[in-house]
Amino acid sequence: MATLAKQLQKIVDAYIDDGQNWPATTRQIAAWAVLKKLWQPQSSAIIDQCADQLARAMREEHIIDPQGRTVRAKHVARISKNGEQTALWADIRTAKAEHMEIAFQQRRQQVVGDCRQLKTDVDSFNENRKPEKPIQIIFDFTYDIEELQAGSNF
Repeated sequence: MATLAKQLQKIVDAYIDDGQNWPATTRQIAAWAVLKKLWQPQSSAIIDQCADQLARAMREEHIIDPQGRTVRAKHVARISKNGEQTALWADIRTAKAEHMEIAFQQRRQQVVGDCRQLKTDVDSFNENRKPEKPIQIIFDFTYDIEELQAGSNF
């Protein structure tokens, strides 16, 4: 049995094979998939869908801290509880330091993972497409962060 991701990737391939607009937005692909009855919501997935929407909303909630900085209010820490992975959310204003340390380290690892994948993608493009001027990506963000902080007066 194919994973959900594989099934969804096949829908995208079918969309392309059907001669639909490409490149396309996910909304265009979704509308086509629903129309063609290739996708429909599963009643068992309603709670998962609600949980995903709640998580997205919590990630987008920002507050102004006492120093005037815009910071995320809610932070998730993925922990192992009773042998099962659990994603616990907490508010930066009331969370224990242990929760925030886990959340920050995990977010840092996500950034590292994104950078690793970006490097792999760029290397593949440069090696296989052989552009006249290879694309170079700098992974030292020191100046970027300083510039952003200077722009916000922090």
